[in-house]
Amino acid sequence: MNEAIARLLSPRSVAVIGASADPNKTTGRPVAYLQKHGFAGRILPVNPKVDRIGALTCYPDVASLPEVPDVAVVLLGAERAHLAVKALSARGCSAAIVLASGYTETGEEGARRQRQLVEAAGTMRLLGPNTIGLVNLTDGIVLSPSGALEMDTFPAGGIGVVSQSGGILGSLLSRAAARGIGLSKLISTSNEVDLELADFIDHLADDPATKVIALYIETVRDPLKFRAACLKAARLGKPVVAFKIGRSEAGAKAAVSHTGALAGADRMYDALFKQVGVIRAASFADLLDIPAALATGRRLHGRRVAVLTSTGGAGTLVSDDLGVAGFDTPAPDEATAAALRALQTGSEAVLDRNPIDVTLAGLRPDLLRGAIDALLASPTYDALVIIVGSSSLAMPELLAGAIEDCLPNSDKPVLAYVSPHAPEIGALLTQRGVPAFAAAESCTAALGGLLRATTFRPPADTPRAEAAPVALAAFGQGSLDEAQAKQLFSGFGVPCARERVVSGPMDAEAAARALGDRVVLKILSTQITHKSDVGGVAVGLAADQIRERLAAMAQEVEAKAGVRPHRFLVQEMVQGGAEFILGMHRDALGTAVLLGMGGVTAELFQDTALRLLPHDGVRLQPLAAADALGMAQSLTAWPLLDGFRGRPKADVAALVDAIVAFSRMAAQLGDRLVEAEINPLFVMPQGQGVCAADGVAVLA
Repeated sequence: MNEAIARLLSPRSVAVIGASADPNKTTGRPVAYLQKHGFAGRILPVNPKVDRIGALTCYPDVASLPEVPDVAVVLLGAERAHLAVKALSARGCSAAIVLASGYTETGEEGARRQRQLVEAAGTMRLLGPNTIGLVNLTDGIVLSPSGALEMDTFPAGGIGVVSQSGGILGSLLSRAAARGIGLSKLISTSNEVDLELADFIDHLADDPATKVIALYIETVRDPLKFRAACLKAARLGKPVVAFKIGRSEAGAKAAVSHTGALAGADRMYDALFKQVGVIRAASFADLLDIPAALATGRRLHGRRVAVLTSTGGAGTLVSDDLGVAGFDTPAPDEATAAALRALQTGSEAVLDRNPIDVTLAGLRPDLLRGAIDALLASPTYDALVIIVGSSSLAMPELLAGAIEDCLPNSDKPVLAYVSPHAPEIGALLTQRGVPAFAAAESCTAALGGLLRATTFRPPADTPRAEAAPVALAAFGQGSLDEAQAKQLFSGFGVPCARERVVSGPMDAEAAARALGDRVVLKILSTQITHKSDVGGVAVGLAADQIRERLAAMAQEVEAKAGVRPHRFLVQEMVQGGAEFILGMHRDALGTAVLLGMGGVTAELFQDTALRLLPHDGVRLQPLAAADALGMAQSLTAWPLLDGFRGRPKADVAALVDAIVAFSRMAAQLGDRLVEAEINPLFVMPQGQGVCAADGVAVLA
């Protein structure tokens, strides 16, 4: 565990630089909140204009402090904060929290101030600037002026929160308290001039009080560190849930390939999160809903859910939403139905279907206990959602107690959907170990998060693949033409179509006669990437048609693109396979390989899988065969490869080999390879391999 971060979160002494004696001011709040929430350590206010703040001695400057504080909260503005930071560093302070704004978020002058701040800190660790601070509910330590701390008490629990937004910290703190959701630590990292997201994920993974880590992410500044921290948390059994803003950014800027448009920035975050086990929250509400379910420590091992209700409409609402998300709500098996019937003295219950409608359960705790026990014991169900209806408003304690009594009898997840507007009942249930939600969609999101946490397996360490020397001198730099691109791909083991480069009608006819009955004619250009858009592709040509077609193609391309082609490609006609796209994309998060439905409809259907290449800390590594197969199997088009409706099965083994070979090229060439794409890659019937029929490559 990082000692500086441990001391930052659990200091024995806190200096508050620029503290005000007025608790109503922002600069007066940190001292007031430390006292209000019972900080047991020493509080050392610093303000040259005040001798005392309440019962506390106030010191004129950092040099006057009677001891070296573990942590300092710096409340000075951006123009003076670095002076206090420098003085604290000189005293040997472990860490400082800088609240001031006015740094890189404001432009060049702010960036200069931020560099000045870093220089002033020296070896002292910094949280911020532009942060709202942190709250350690486990130990009752609040180092923040957030107005949310006006509340008297907060339930401590197992969810640690790291937010790159200061305001969101207060929002989550207050929302969680209102819902009875217990948090452990909340940290606002903001500008991340030093300590950042990954540092706190790594620390919370080791924190005994934290069971789940929730993240509010604007950007991941150090992808390698982030990967390592999230995988560490996964290996220690601590799920990570992230809400990433910026999902609407275009992502596909000026790219020469389809891959650039298909692998936008948000898709790269999706791929990163999936590969390191981060559960992505689809909405801000999910950022509390999913961790609330995960913090119970229960794991979901299947998709079969029992919905127990005493109000039919609400039960249908939940089961319908579960069904849309791919969960099953099967009817009770006969033994379970018999156990439920035995609980009834009348005929009010509907027990042969799911939702299971036990009409009087809300008023009879004994009936509710019996029904819950029967459903949790049933081999038919993996989880239980209990609908809390309006009849429960009269005696919520009895209801909560009845449900809580059943929890030790099973380790299956138990959730509650509170149908009336009754937040106090939801909070009561959550505090009793039953995560309660006010929306059917929240139940579904929570179960989805539980399932992903259970099924994720951290990748095993793979042996480092040593890079073989690659002769790139022959290819030059910039955009390669199609023939050069496929020569590059072929050099790494990707099978390519037979073809010949020609410069005129006579050469083209000779090539056509050598390559088969029917051929494809294409322009060959480094300037025109999407050849079919300008009439630069003709398929199914016989040898005696090619001269005339070449002349017509040259004229059409010149008319549409303003460039007259002088070189052409005559290629064998590949038929009988499924068309896929295989490409690579690089951005700040790393290098990814993309696989999807190909051909001219690639961007129309957008049926793609994206996987980031692993990094061993020294260099990029190619994908493993299992990862390549997983990409193919995740596609909606996978049945086309697997014998859909009597089609012959495709050569999946050859496709996997091609994906691995392509990823090896991307890994070994690194930054030299700006873009690369095969579209289409024909996947032939089993035993007949794959064939790259077109290619794009850009070398730096």
